[in-house]
Amino acid sequence: MVKVGIIGGSGMDDPGIVDDATEVTVKTDYGEPSSVLTLGKIGGVDVVILARHGKGHSITPSGVNNRANIMALKEQGVNAILATTACGSLKQEIGRGDFVVLDQFIDFTRLRKNTFHESFENGMVHAPMADPFDERLRQILFDTAVAQNARVHPRGTVVTIEGPRFSTRAESRMFQMLGGDVINMSIAPEAALAREASIPYGAVAMATDYDCWNEEEVPVSWEEVMKVFNNNAERVKSLLIAAVMALKDSSIQ
Repeated sequence: MVKVGIIGGSGMDDPGIVDDATEVTVKTDYGEPSSVLTLGKIGGVDVVILARHGKGHSITPSGVNNRANIMALKEQGVNAILATTACGSLKQEIGRGDFVVLDQFIDFTRLRKNTFHESFENGMVHAPMADPFDERLRQILFDTAVAQNARVHPRGTVVTIEGPRFSTRAESRMFQMLGGDVINMSIAPEAALAREASIPYGAVAMATDYDCWNEEEVPVSWEEVMKVFNNNAERVKSLLIAAVMALKDSSIQ
């Protein structure tokens, strides 16, 4: 039976999408997760919701304890993770409000714990990361978005930067040259840790801005990010609900 973890990005810490919701406070060997866990059901599917940046977005990108977040979900028996995130677009064709079903990441973070294995005392561990996002979850997210008539891109490479500052124009252009399609401050460590924990992980990004590479656009600001994301929050929730329900009879176990 599938049990889905949902990691909400900006504006997605609303537990109202869950039936029979209860909140539990947990602690892991890696510390406390970003928020209490909201347990319940969506369409009869067991879910566990975690607010990535804490209630009210109180935790900075570098301050998110990704290891505790992933381990907390694993200890709840989650066997699939769906994540949402706001992102900046590095491509003209990825417009504001577009969904991007991520398939690759480039990790430009520097200050975060990105592995559970800080010692090889009990043996070497090198997690394969060629395809960090689960293909089955990616297909479900894409098919669900198409069914809802959303403008969705079937794949995309996300560049994850440290934050909390946004990029310079030079950095934004460099990320384009490296093959980035979108940019954010959260997905890379999270996806890598989910892979280490052997939990299938899929993420859908919503473009809110054009970062700062496009000189015909106003450079990204937090206010603009939240304005676009909040205006589209219901679309993101609808996508998640439908994706969870599509997992009900999934082969993911």
